[in-house]
Amino acid sequence: MFWKKKKQNNVNHNIGDLTITDYLIDGLLIFDRDNKVVLANPRVEKFFEVRQEDILDKSILHLTRFRSFKPLVTFLGGGIKECYRQDLEIRENFILQVTSVSVMSEGEKISTLVILHDVTRERLSDKMKSEFVTLAAHQLRTPTSAVKWSLQSLMSGDIGDLNTEQKKAIETAYITNDRVISLVRDLLDLAQIEEGKYISKTELTDMEEIIQSIIEENKNISDNRRLRVEFKRSQTPLPKLMLDKEKIKIAIGNIFDNALRYTLAGGKITIACFGSKKQVQVEIKDTGLGIPFNEQERVFTKFFRAENIRRMDTEGTGLGLYIAKNIIEAHEGRIWFDSEENKGTTFYFTIPVKEKFGQFLRGDFY
Repeated sequence: MFWKKKKQNNVNHNIGDLTITDYLIDGLLIFDRDNKVVLANPRVEKFFEVRQEDILDKSILHLTRFRSFKPLVTFLGGGIKECYRQDLEIRENFILQVTSVSVMSEGEKISTLVILHDVTRERLSDKMKSEFVTLAAHQLRTPTSAVKWSLQSLMSGDIGDLNTEQKKAIETAYITNDRVISLVRDLLDLAQIEEGKYISKTELTDMEEIIQSIIEENKNISDNRRLRVEFKRSQTPLPKLMLDKEKIKIAIGNIFDNALRYTLAGGKITIACFGSKKQVQVEIKDTGLGIPFNEQERVFTKFFRAENIRRMDTEGTGLGLYIAKNIIEAHEGRIWFDSEENKGTTFYFTIPVKEKFGQFLRGDFY
């Protein structure tokens, strides 16, 4: 077969003794239909500190005899599950991105390819950046809060009356400081997500109560912008959900905030809630600016802001929807949207009904 090496008659390789797999920068393991190793290229030998001849014709479970292989075997299992670009820590400060693909012939699996890409440098770099962001955000949180308190005291007249011009200057400073506080909060949320420590306090929660509270908290904004907000409650009682109430409120709040920001005066925002025994679905629809078609695939990425939005509003971090997506998916939910530029956007998300958070909690979110 294409992956078998030609028989070597001497120690030194000749060009004819090599296959294309010897030149791959990624590790490649190939298993036959019985899940036995038929090829391990030189990168696999380097990654796992083994010799090819020691693992050839051995089953995947047999590889656990080599300490370096244990994390991979535990991850893939004896049946070699299929996966796509899943990070796996093989040992301290060594992370491989694993992809496994079954090779089929006439509906039958004849072999399995396991591709191993070294992402250690990228992941350690991401970790350092995340740690820096966390440190910087924490250092900024205390002084910005102190500034906010001082500005509130000035605005309320607690430490003396201000003339009209002074009040205007203080109000401008207060708004600017509030934006910095919002940025710090988003950065801390981002750092927690990337550290896998985001979901913590969970309780049975009424989704409609959360939505109603968000609408009420933003009533002044919607009124000032002359936006109609309609909340269509479910016609039948919805099941309570096991949620981190604070975090899910952030997720919905971020979506709703975008609708408020990017719907022009006189527009409408409609929130609908309905569900079944298995899940609850929420829809947040606006008549706003919409998202350009050629930018829609980037909506849930970090720091993304659509071109038409940037022209209208230079403020914003581009983290709101990224954070919302991670919160919803941490609850084993799903989020998606429909949008057309200049006609509006509808965001949808679902949360499964679970009696206990442990039923869908992944290890990353303890």
